[in-house]
Amino acid sequence: MNRMSKTALAALLLCALASGGCATKKEEPKTSPSPGATAGTTASPSPGGSPSTVDAQSVYKQNCISCHGDNLEGKMGGNTNIAKVGAKLSKDKIANQISNGGGGMMAFKGKLKDEEINALAEWLAAKK
Repeated sequence: MNRMSKTALAALLLCALASGGCATKKEEPKTSPSPGATAGTTASPSPGGSPSTVDAQSVYKQNCISCHGDNLEGKMGGNTNIAKVGAKLSKDKIANQISNGGGGMMAFKGKLKDEEINALAEWLAAKK
């Protein structure tokens, strides 16, 4: 690869990272009125006090898949592989990482609702 091609490739990668990094446009997660939790679905209290059901897998697909991959395998290097994150981190530590970011990951506090962060953390904590 010649120098011009390498420069063009580097510029393309920088533009891709600058235009959004790992985050994708947030859409409202699917909710279900039934309190029965299915795989990847977590019942969390809503601001009104009644439980709402958050589909953690839908939240993951809408916000995390671009960096962490379809199967949690990671797309941005070893630290983005979260296939067995529950074996390394507690639910609280996972929720903190999602909320505050760090280590190359952007923070999702303010982008995701607390219920979505908690549902994701609970779902990921079960990945052992």
